[in-house]
Amino acid sequence: MEKWGKESRIQYRKKVEEAFPGKITFGEMVFIKKQSMRYGENPGYPAAFYQEKGASGPNMANLEVIQEGTKGLGYINVADMDLGQRLVKKLSDVYPGKKICVLVKHEMPSGVAMGDNPEEVFEKAWNCDPLSNFGSVDVFNYEINVPVAEKIVESRRNIEVVYAPGVEREAREILQTRKPLRVVKMTSGLDNPTKDSGMEFKRLAGGILIQKRFNSKITSPEQVDIVSKRAASREEIEAAIFNWNVACFTRSNAVIIGKKDKVHGIGSGQRSRIDSAEDAIKFSRRGYGSEGCILASDAFMPFPDVVELAAKNGITAIIYPLGSIRDKEVIDRADELGLAMIITRKKGEESSERCFLHR
Repeated sequence: MEKWGKESRIQYRKKVEEAFPGKITFGEMVFIKKQSMRYGENPGYPAAFYQEKGASGPNMANLEVIQEGTKGLGYINVADMDLGQRLVKKLSDVYPGKKICVLVKHEMPSGVAMGDNPEEVFEKAWNCDPLSNFGSVDVFNYEINVPVAEKIVESRRNIEVVYAPGVEREAREILQTRKPLRVVKMTSGLDNPTKDSGMEFKRLAGGILIQKRFNSKITSPEQVDIVSKRAASREEIEAAIFNWNVACFTRSNAVIIGKKDKVHGIGSGQRSRIDSAEDAIKFSRRGYGSEGCILASDAFMPFPDVVELAAKNGITAIIYPLGSIRDKEVIDRADELGLAMIITRKKGEESSERCFLHR
């Protein structure tokens, strides 16, 4: 048995040689090869990372590997770093001055928290879902100090990559004791604007899809409205905005439950919204639970089932877009159950914002 396990470990650590071109041009956009990856999504397949020429600010064009670890960066690692940095950047813009930590698995958030103490913020993010966070890429909007580094290398954790604006010298020495760990520095501060073409691509067999990058407008209480009989409290609205912005970076169907400083449960990628809601509640039981949380749904509720599930599990408010032919039925059911229903549009506007993501 040990023989087969050893062979698998060798396979996953083996770097695949690639002979991709040094430059790729797409219309007016030019992409320069920055770094070969260990391999692609699966071992044995070559991969590389290209940076967009002229890109500036906090994005993947501006990173520095300061600890390669025993394996080096892989394709999935870099994709996770990108999603984590985008979410950290968005939350840093919405909550200036707050320490923010985002843990990512398979291009989905698995733990998100903010606060004032660097060590506590990391611990809060980890405890959102300790099981899912095993093998995560951990992204910070603050420098890694000694207390945080000591927590990162604890034997009970397995962390693939640390991605942060900086690492204190003493903290770097601590991180070096975890040999497989990769440490990457953001070379541009998160208070700077992110600049690139703003275009998103998805490769298809025989073609390519292009779209303009989404950026949520739901960043303050003035951007939402209440459609339920019960008005949402200030704390519920604050929690709704925080968790809505996490939903924007979570694979659809996305359902996020949490409070104003941390996520409690994440349901994502399910074909049915009720399945995502059930997952979010189930996963919350690994950490903080669902009691007293708000629920963020990236699109409308086709039936009252999510509302009923939320009320049954102690959730007090929901933020979501309108758009279902059963909107009134859903809101009426929420009124019967005493939930506050927050919609993603300003008072008086006609259309709500939704935030589908299909990475």
